[in-house]
This record gives sequence, structure tokens and C-alpha cells, in this order.
Amino acid sequence: MYKLALRWWLLLFLAVSLQGHAEDGAIASLRETGKAFARVARDVSPSVVFIQIDKGASASSGGATVPFGEQWPFGDELFKHFFGDRFSAPQQQQPHGERHIVGQGSGFVFASKDGLLSDRTYILTNNHVVEDADSIRVKLQDGREFDATVKGRDPQSDVAVIEIKTGGLPALPLADSSKLEVGEWVVAIGNPFGLSNTLTVGVVSATGRTGIGINDYEDFIQTDAAINPGNSGGPLVNLDGDVVGMNTAIFSRSGGYMGVGFAIPINLARAIANQLIATGGVTRGYLGVTIQQLTPDLAESFGIEQVKGVLVAKVNDDSPAGRAGLHQGDVIVSYDGKPVTDVGSFRNAVALTAPGSHRELGILRKGERQALDVTIGRLAGKPTLAQGSAQGVDETGLTVRTITPKLAGELGATAGEGVVVTAVRSGSMAERAGIDPGTVILRVNRKDMHSAAEFAAALDESRADRRVLMLVRKGDMQRYVALRW
Repeated sequence: MYKLALRWWLLLFLAVSLQGHAEDGAIASLRETGKAFARVARDVSPSVVFIQIDKGASASSGGATVPFGEQWPFGDELFKHFFGDRFSAPQQQQPHGERHIVGQGSGFVFASKDGLLSDRTYILTNNHVVEDADSIRVKLQDGREFDATVKGRDPQSDVAVIEIKTGGLPALPLADSSKLEVGEWVVAIGNPFGLSNTLTVGVVSATGRTGIGINDYEDFIQTDAAINPGNSGGPLVNLDGDVVGMNTAIFSRSGGYMGVGFAIPINLARAIANQLIATGGVTRGYLGVTIQQLTPDLAESFGIEQVKGVLVAKVNDDSPAGRAGLHQGDVIVSYDGKPVTDVGSFRNAVALTAPGSHRELGILRKGERQALDVTIGRLAGKPTLAQGSAQGVDETGLTVRTITPKLAGELGATAGEGVVVTAVRSGSMAERAGIDPGTVILRVNRKDMHSAAEFAAALDESRADRRVLMLVRKGDMQRYVALRW
């Protein structure tokens, strides 16, 4: 009995001791994590700069005074970029009929592909931070200040490079953002609300965010590290202090931080910045297609088992894609040997390809895999984004008419080429698919349409399968739509 009691006491003592060791280990682990964040702050902060821009404005635009005579800390344009046009930052009234809009942001020292220079330093930031600035002032962590000039801007990606006349500043090392994984720790450093060298910590919430509508070219890293006005242009770094992205915007319904921030991946920012430094502008690759995301319904309509890739809705005349043999209805599944998963990433990959380069397109055509060699062209101007007697049809909710010569003139279409939608029933599958009056339906189940009667007949043929595939056009946008009932 005595031995049994002694054994129980020993087990209890061991359990308490082990619990104490476990708690000590957990605290030690947290302490090490805190030291890792502190190390990142020490290593990265000397390369992060505070950017202040000044814009002159006429007195006719008005201006409100700010309590205590202080200006709004980050400027109206930057405020609107984050929170929308319904919010407006007050501006301090300046004497002599002239006022100045002061905006603030962040940036970081960037080493171009040619390395650091002894007589100047390049700083990477957002285009919206320095756009339309009359003057730009850069302040370093050590208190030194410099006037800056714009080396190059690219509004479509929201990337800009500014230059200051000094050398020897430490450039931040750049990571390979394509290897970034959801759940990794990241640190945002910048100057939110003018509070210099502010560090916030979070994780990577998602990668490859496209279609948000902030920039023309998007491939955002989403993070819950706190990003606020003034953080724009600052670095998002990993625990090694290597830059993985450039903080750009937040999503907010309240006008404040809500845990959803977006950063441009550094691979994209670096490619744009190197072009801006070399030439002052950006040259983008051009394929000459209108594409859309392949959905399960579209894949089934085209007899494709996998739901991966992008669907070609249109091939432009005399385009690189047309010369390579790409057809409407093809599904692009790979580009330069890498899988194509969505419209945004494919569009970015083509845009970043040097004109004149040869690339292999992996496609599916009528279920068969093929490879096409395409010579990438040069994109000219701003690209157009790709996404698309009366006869009523109950299943789809559409009412269509034959395109007469008179209608053709009004629509900018060709008489007898397709049918025009004149009405869409509220709540119908056609309305949910984004079809509205004025849309031209060019093909049904891959057959050209010439009249409302042909359209009705094609729908009759689809009733057994209870689905229909249509090629539609509205303005310059052309896309496929698959409807089920």
C-alpha cells in the first residue's frame, strides 16, 4: 500500500514538472517569435522611407479649415483610394488664394537588375502615391530628407519608381513571391497616418487575387497584417526580411482596417520597376484574344472533363494568336509549360513576356490536347479587359429579335449576324448570367444564328439536355454563356 501511494505521488510530481516545462517551452517559443519580429524591424526599417507629396490647387476648388490648424495627415486622393469617393479629407485653407494638397505614403530602397548606384537611389512605391505630384520629399529613418523625382510610373499595375540623389543606402533583398504560401507570417512596414516606421504583423490569407478592380493588372497577395492609409508603397516582408510584396490597398466597409489588405507580389512589381528604370515606361506582350474563365457548365458544354484553363471567346484578326492557329472555343491549359488556372494570372504572364518571344500554348480543342507555337506581339494602348419580329423563350427568360439593317445600324452590328436581346425576364437564368437587353447572341451550341426563328429552333433542340451554350457580345466584350434549366 505504501509503495502504491509513493508511486502515485511520483507520477503526480512528474506531471506537474512536465506541465511546468511545457509552459516554459511555450513562453520561450513566443519569446523567440517576438525576437524574430524585432529582428525584421531592425533589418528592414533603414530601407523603408516616408514619402510626402505636394500638389498645388486653385482656390476655386474651395477648402475647409482643420481644427487646431493641422492638415489632414494623408491627403484627399490617397484617402479616396482607400475609402471611396463618399469620404473626403478636409484641407487647410492657404493664404493668397492658393492651397496645397499634402499626401503621404511609403516606399523602400530598390536595387534594379544593374544593382545599386553610387550617385543615386531608386525607391519602389505605388503609382497612386506619387501620381500628379508637384513635388516629392523623401525622409529616411535616420532623419535625412531628399527631394525626389519620378523615374517612371505604370498606372495599370500601380507601380512607380522614384529617384533621390544619394547613394550607399541599403536595398531590401527580394524574395520569389511565387513560392509564398497561405499561412506564412508576413510583416508590413510603412507610415500609416504619417506614423513613421510602423510595423504590423499577420499571415498570408490568400495569393493570386485577381478581378478585384483596383488595377488593370492584378495578382494580389491578401494579408491580415494591418494596412492603413500611408502604408501604400511600403514593403510586405517575410521573417527573413525579404520583400514578398508591396502594400497597396485595403478592403473596408467602415472606413477603417478590417483585416483584408492587398499587396502587389514582388515578382510583378520587380518586372515592372526594372522596365521603368531602363526605359521610363512598360512594354507589354500581346496575344490578341478575348478569354474567360472556364466554368463547370462551360466545360460540360464543350465536352471537357477538367475544369481548368481559360476559354477563348474571340481571336482578333491578324493577331499573334490567329497566326499561331488558335481558334474560338479552344481552352488554353498551359503557357510556356506552366499550367493556366485563371484569366488574371494568364493575362499577367502574357503581358510580362517580351514582344518577339516564342512561347508554347497548350490547348484543348474538341477534347484533344495540342501545342501551338506563338510569337508574342507588342500591346499598343490600353487593353480591353475580357470577361461578353420578336421571339420569346420561356426557359431562358430571353426575348430576341432578328437583326434588321435598321437595328444593325443602331447596334453597330451586321444585319443577319446573330440575334439581339430585347428583353430579359427578372430573376431568370439569363439575367443571373449577366445577359441584358442590347446583347447580341452570335452562336447557339456552336451554330451561327441569323434570325429569331433559328434561335428558337436551336433552343428547342436543347430542351432534351436542359442546357444551352451561347456566344454573346455586348459592345466590344464577347464571351460564352452556358445556361441550365
